[in-house]
Amino acid sequence: MARQIYSIVIPIYNEEENITEMYRRLSSVMDRLDGEAELILIDDGSRDRSLNMIRELHHHDSRVHYLSFARNFGHQIAVTAGLNFVQGKVAVVMDADLQDPPELIFDMIGKWRQGYQVVYAQRLSRKKEGWFKRFTAYAFYRIFRRLADVDIPSDTGDFCLMDRQVVDVLNTMPERNRYIRGLRAWVGFRQTAIHFERDPRFAGEVKYTFGKSWALAVDGIISLSKVPLRVATYLGLLSAAIAILMIFLVLYWRFFDPASPLIGYSLITIAVFFIGSVQLVSIGILGEYIGRIYEEVKGRPIYTLKETGGVIKSSEIKY
Repeated sequence: MARQIYSIVIPIYNEEENITEMYRRLSSVMDRLDGEAELILIDDGSRDRSLNMIRELHHHDSRVHYLSFARNFGHQIAVTAGLNFVQGKVAVVMDADLQDPPELIFDMIGKWRQGYQVVYAQRLSRKKEGWFKRFTAYAFYRIFRRLADVDIPSDTGDFCLMDRQVVDVLNTMPERNRYIRGLRAWVGFRQTAIHFERDPRFAGEVKYTFGKSWALAVDGIISLSKVPLRVATYLGLLSAAIAILMIFLVLYWRFFDPASPLIGYSLITIAVFFIGSVQLVSIGILGEYIGRIYEEVKGRPIYTLKETGGVIKSSEIKY
């Protein structure tokens, strides 16, 4: 069997309303590519008809392969699983809600043929998204770019094309709390952007709620930055400096202004609350890092599969 040139990886979680249209548009794209293509769909523990629809696509079209998780492991793990099984010389990662236009794949391939090994889609605008979502996304990317140890382009998601060499490097990374767009920047190689207007969801409910977006943001910062640890150190130094200053102020008030209302329980209460808050914030920051160390050292697999269709482990592919 000839090896595919292009692999398209799409995580699926309760996307029964989008799968048919997604396949229609992607099938049209794959038909027009200048080589063979495969579509890898990863069912991330869906509770609707998504898995049944994926099975039907697999039986109808030999280019469609799939993985089905034994439970929900999350979007980033689903993308990771897909990359573990791609057979192509390049891999395109995108979402199933059609906010990432499949037709942009042609432009990405054009950049790849120019010698770029990572081509990421950079959003110019977000259509039909609320002001709060736009504001938090804008703020996060700017803050994260300053905190991260590597330069992560602003307003970019997981929608990208990666060369086989990049995919192979990502597949050697064992961490469990994954932030794909951050790891993609960390590995290096020659990278460039393609700009696009992000469409609204074709149908269905938004899967990345505020809570999930917040968790992903924390994972990204913790995995790619040591700045929060430094913040805990700086808070400790700040509290120590304030404590020294307060010693001199209390001595001054005691000897020169004993009637001052700042002497007594009010001052003690303020000091206790301030130092306590600094300690709790510092412990929380340390806890985030220690929790991730704990997850890593357990050595469990990052996902479990209950069913597969047509896929071959990347490590088993002969080039």
